[in-house]
Amino acid sequence: MAHLRAAQKEMTRRLLLSTALELFEARGYAGTTVDDIAKAAGTTRVTFYAYFPSRTALMKALFEELDRLLAEREGAADLVTVVRAGQRDGFGVWLTAVSRQWPRIRPYVLAAHEAAAVDPEVRELVERWFDGVVDDIEAGLDQAGRFAPDSRRTRGFLALAQLDQLGRHWMRHGWRTDPATALGLLTDSWTHLLGDG
Repeated sequence: MAHLRAAQKEMTRRLLLSTALELFEARGYAGTTVDDIAKAAGTTRVTFYAYFPSRTALMKALFEELDRLLAEREGAADLVTVVRAGQRDGFGVWLTAVSRQWPRIRPYVLAAHEAAAVDPEVRELVERWFDGVVDDIEAGLDQAGRFAPDSRRTRGFLALAQLDQLGRHWMRHGWRTDPATALGLLTDSWTHLLGDG
């Protein structure tokens, strides 16, 4: 009986998360209330608060799901290894693998960025995530001993900012150019900023 209850609780939690994600995509984070989420999930505000103390807490749970999805990237080495190697082909493979995840992570990313614009706790979460990726790029450059140490973090920030902008632009508008061209140009830029010659 306890196992059944636990499974039912997890199903309700998952339902609240998926419903919220759909509403955030349709109405935006700012335009979606706790009551909207509870009603669309076929439950009550009381039930919502039994699982999440706030809309911010729910958004944090969605961000954890996004992190898990990003970790599932197949066929690409980890970022530190790619940056340490510093080869154009490695950057290209890694960036292509990331872009293949965009359709799946689109609603999470857009909701997180919209929430970050109005919710300081979510903004801090997004900024910490961004800084963590820049840390990985900087670590790869440190391990390679490439470029002046005081330029490595800035190089990582610039490279990630380009990827983030291209990804969010695609998520809102689709490809406005040939994907191979866009990713090729991004790969060239990453090679220039982070690569070995």
